[in-house]
Amino acid sequence: MVSGIRVVDRDYMILREIDRWRVVTGRHICGLVGFGGQRACDRRLRKLIDAEILQRKKVFYGFPSIYSLTVNGQTMLGIPKKAEKLRVEQIPHDMAVTDTAIYFNHRYGIPFSNMTTEKQLHQRDGFSVRKHRPDFIFQWREKTYCVEVELSLKSFDRFSKNITDNFTAYDGQFWIVPSSGSRIASHLLSMRQSYPNIKIIELSEVKSYESC
Repeated sequence: MVSGIRVVDRDYMILREIDRWRVVTGRHICGLVGFGGQRACDRRLRKLIDAEILQRKKVFYGFPSIYSLTVNGQTMLGIPKKAEKLRVEQIPHDMAVTDTAIYFNHRYGIPFSNMTTEKQLHQRDGFSVRKHRPDFIFQWREKTYCVEVELSLKSFDRFSKNITDNFTAYDGQFWIVPSSGSRIASHLLSMRQSYPNIKIIELSEVKSYESC
């Protein structure tokens, strides 16, 4: 019992998913944890907020609230107690990453337990020099795939290097792009001649899969 609430296994699932993805909304939690519907999910989240285990933050007008762990929630998971740094300019990208995880779960039946997020990959790296990591990776049929969400291209050189590194490190690489007609998609298509394990998915397809 914590602050008047009986914590159950599903609550710990909620905490773990919020901790490992960078941006998680109520809709995401519904899909990640497997609630039967959004109303039931929202009721449970409200209780966890009232118990000061979770906190909810409104960042943009018209944009869904983002959930994070309080110190109490971090204590329950046995993780370091620190405030998560929310990069406002990265929120659309990070939200699309969580959407993509749910898409792969629904579309291909990939269990969330088979997915390792960028945040977890960096944690595994420890204090070594920070290197690029995919947005998440997953295991499927004894192979390992990486997923990259690329919504706004900043550097073709870095983009190309990430493609090359992914080709070496993973059996396949999925790239989520704004549209098939974007410069990002065009560059991927040209690179696929040398790196045939590239698969391109439009963001609209990802968003067609509802969380609940």
